[in-house]
Amino acid sequence: MEVGGHPETGDGKGEPFSSNRITANMSTIEAIAENYQTFNPAAYLQNNYIPPLADFSDPDSVVAWKLKCLADACASGEIGGQILVDIGSGPTVYQVLSAFELFKEVILTDFLAVNREELKKWLHDEPGAFDWGPFINHVCSIEGKGEPWQEKRKRLRERVSRVIPVNVHQPCPLGTELAPGTVDALVSSFCLEACSPDYPAFVKALQNITGLLKPGGHVLMIGALEESYFLAGEAKLSVASFTEEMTRKAFQDMGYVIRDFRSYTMPESMKVGVDDVKGISFVWAQKKESN
Repeated sequence: MEVGGHPETGDGKGEPFSSNRITANMSTIEAIAENYQTFNPAAYLQNNYIPPLADFSDPDSVVAWKLKCLADACASGEIGGQILVDIGSGPTVYQVLSAFELFKEVILTDFLAVNREELKKWLHDEPGAFDWGPFINHVCSIEGKGEPWQEKRKRLRERVSRVIPVNVHQPCPLGTELAPGTVDALVSSFCLEACSPDYPAFVKALQNITGLLKPGGHVLMIGALEESYFLAGEAKLSVASFTEEMTRKAFQDMGYVIRDFRSYTMPESMKVGVDDVKGISFVWAQKKESN
């Protein structure tokens, strides 16, 4: 799953931590970041993006469900603009396959250099890159435009302008790459919960990425529900576990209007021993306009 970085203080409600809490939180987030140094992109892709999880002959497979959620939001006619940023892309591009069409510039981000290199390998059509063709073909089928999937792939590769580092635990997650309040929309898939030690850290990370958005900007987020770990090669990586209700509350407390919220319960056929996730959430939320 896609990851973030290092610590920022706060309890997710705008209140400072005690000095002891700051130290504990920083050390915990730093430990998570250190553990991610063993993350294996190839193993992660094999664990999560081949059948049965990505079986496009089964409309109820989890990956097909995620792509449908994203495509439906993007078909609303309400999302679009100049800049789309994918927060914590990991080694994957499926999460932007619908949204990228609505923006002039797409920026992919990840905390780990190995994931950024994996993304560049695909963008440059290098040998050994993961084959996203079946995913793109499936999205073309959902969107119903009747075009060859290769054309969509070509447009995405041309539309991505940068692949840059991100650190969701910093007040400016993209550093000096983008100023606060300049992004039209964010996509994020399995990032914030996968790099946060607990719910308050998740909320704080959500606050940090929210700062990138223009007033009225949109977030499309896919996240894990009630998951405590996942595997990526030799790495066994912890996940902040929380419920559908906690996910909703985080967005509402941050001042978002939730435009759509969906959840998916993992069937036994999708439990393949690479994590203990119980479900998946999809959130389409809109940042309130400035008063």
